[in-house]
Amino acid sequence: MGCILSCFQDPNGQMHLEETTDEPKVYSWDKRDKSNVENFIIDGKKGETVSRLPGSVKGEQIIIQNCQDSNIYIFDHIATVSVDDCINCNIFLGPIKSRLRVYPDCKQCRVAVVCQQFRTRDCFQIDTFLLCGTQPIIESSSRMKFACFSFNYLELDQQFKSAGLSIFNNNWSNIHDFTPVPDEGINFSYIPTESTVSDFVPVPEGEEFRSLQLSPDPNTSLVPQTWGRRRKLSDESCLVVFFNDGSSAERAVRLIHSLKAKNPHCVLVQSKEILMEPDDSKRVFDSESYVTAVQGG
Repeated sequence: MGCILSCFQDPNGQMHLEETTDEPKVYSWDKRDKSNVENFIIDGKKGETVSRLPGSVKGEQIIIQNCQDSNIYIFDHIATVSVDDCINCNIFLGPIKSRLRVYPDCKQCRVAVVCQQFRTRDCFQIDTFLLCGTQPIIESSSRMKFACFSFNYLELDQQFKSAGLSIFNNNWSNIHDFTPVPDEGINFSYIPTESTVSDFVPVPEGEEFRSLQLSPDPNTSLVPQTWGRRRKLSDESCLVVFFNDGSSAERAVRLIHSLKAKNPHCVLVQSKEILMEPDDSKRVFDSESYVTAVQGG
């Protein structure tokens, strides 16, 4: 507790000092049960498997640091995640409301993650299966590889909602490199399309995971599999728009699966879930025909 000295003048012109107390600010971290802090800091693990099951994190912050040769699984929604000084680790992270920060001296790790923001700095050889709501950023990092997040488990859909994320807003391939190296090529590439999360991050086994119904199969992934910025396979393409009617997300997913089943060579390049105003509709469709539909949401 601190104190504040206030100076004031009385009607007779005399100066006085008054001492008041200043209560310290209380943050969410301070209010957390101190006995449970270790649940949110994963530190110094060597050759171990660490897991957090649904309902154990509940939107709190997670710190992962100084780990080596370990498997780390967080099957819950999270506020933010920081990964520091980790070597040769496999890391699975459930939906992150804000950012994943992979910072100094992380190297030779495999990561599967859903997040709003993604940023690395001073990293080497990080293979990432990613859903990112904004443009992913790498800085002073090299031999980075990316693919579209492809996974599913029983509570993942609800965790997306709890984190305020959309399965359709995924910028996994739109990487911004703050520190490109002239004449040496770019610092990132894409993981081959036939690869799955389980090829990089092993699916955990054991009785405690069985009820989660973990599935790395891209065909059952909650997140639509997008081609992204890989080299186009064809010059033919089309735009499909679903207007909000309360079930538009489900209809979009059904169409994606139907097209893929009928034509395996058909790929989804990109998907977006956006709020469109009437003026936006006129510009996109060059018509006023869809204004009423847009006003529905």
